[in-house]
Amino acid sequence: MFSGLIESVGRVAAVASKPSGRALRVASGLAGELSVGDSVAVNGVCLTVVRTDGRSFDTDVSPETARVTALGNATAGTLVNLERPVRADGRLGGHFVLGHVDGVGRIEEILAEADFHRIRVGFPPHLQALIVEKGSIAVDGISLTVIAPDRGRFDVQIVPHTWRETNLHAAAAGDAVNLECDIIGKYVLRAVEAVRGGALPAAGPPPSAGDQR
Repeated sequence: MFSGLIESVGRVAAVASKPSGRALRVASGLAGELSVGDSVAVNGVCLTVVRTDGRSFDTDVSPETARVTALGNATAGTLVNLERPVRADGRLGGHFVLGHVDGVGRIEEILAEADFHRIRVGFPPHLQALIVEKGSIAVDGISLTVIAPDRGRFDVQIVPHTWRETNLHAAAAGDAVNLECDIIGKYVLRAVEAVRGGALPAAGPPPSAGDQR
């Protein structure tokens, strides 16, 4: 489990195609604190470290994860947000983030507001019931608060620290971003649907892509 508080920004050093999916090599100072078998969230996607040399680490991305997350678009040079799992004895400063992406959104607009930035993100229809005003959402693994959700889009306000210390400072309109909705909302929606005797909305891609162990 993660908190959505980004520890480091890495850079994709290499991408290789494999019969079983893709392999990403990420250069980051965080690599020296990782071991083979560790989980790490890369732009909000929970992946497993398969190699590390202290300067970079490798992860495997399955075909399904590449299909349903923005990691399928990653190329050499792409900046990625990195976070290790929350320690049991640590503080949870963001919100519960599982590293299971619910859908891919797209940045529609970035507006500067004094020292802050406001980002408008478009999202797929199957997430509509899970995105609520003042609710939590992870955007490329960053724990943020939803502002003014409408049909197909919502805004988030980015404080200067988050702008500097995540990959958002390099973002542009049109960029794809991974979205993970609040887990509490998912369980509430599932419970309501079960009581009503219905089924969860089937529109859109499969609901999540998680750890690639």
